Amino acid sequence: MSGHHTISAAQLHQNVPPDWYERSVKENFFQRYWHTRRINEVTKFSQPVSGDVLDIGSADGYFTAHIFSAVHPKKIIGIDILKSSVLYASNRYRRNRQMAFQVGDAEKLKFSANKFSAVFILEALEHVFSPQKVLAGIFRVLLPGGYVIVLVPSENWLFKLGWPIWLKTRGKIWDDTHLNFFNGNKLPYLMKKVGFVDVKAHTFILGMLLLVKARKPEYK
Repeated sequence: MSGHHTISAAQLHQNVPPDWYERSVKENFFQRYWHTRRINEVTKFSQPVSGDVLDIGSADGYFTAHIFSAVHPKKIIGIDILKSSVLYASNRYRRNRQMAFQVGDAEKLKFSANKFSAVFILEALEHVFSPQKVLAGIFRVLLPGGYVIVLVPSENWLFKLGWPIWLKTRGKIWDDTHLNFFNGNKLPYLMKKVGFVDVKAHTFILGMLLLVKARKPEYK
């Protein structure tokens, strides 16, 4: 796959402030509600692991820190396409030696196979060019028996109603950044297609967010 996609992904998100989530939760009531629910639901479906964890699309590290608290991994690595966000997160969480952040492309995961006990990709899969390629990469880097949690907007009627309004106000930095839409059974289908098992879907916030959890099968 050619390099211009990487540049495009970074360019698409160049207006996103490095501390976007941390600031949003403090400043905006709606976002505080949305993200608190998101954290609670993700935590509910997460189990502690003894190995390493990968957080794809880690942004300012705000959610990475919550994942770390819920899962207690040996180490958590957050990757993001935006250098400014990675620098912010690295500095913000520099005291925690078990958290690390680096610039990385979800479509080209530069990790060895069978490395991570769990992988999280929270509201990031809708921002990539090839969701199937990303899911196949996650499958490769997961340990057999490891789990993945994917969170995407569910594109239900309420989300479709609210999203254009959001883009015209505080959310205008996200204009043109949603490259994929996951309505119906599309995400569980893609996950099964790349080899995941125990694929379970769950919606919340009036059906506007879809969480899918799955597992990489153990070797026979």
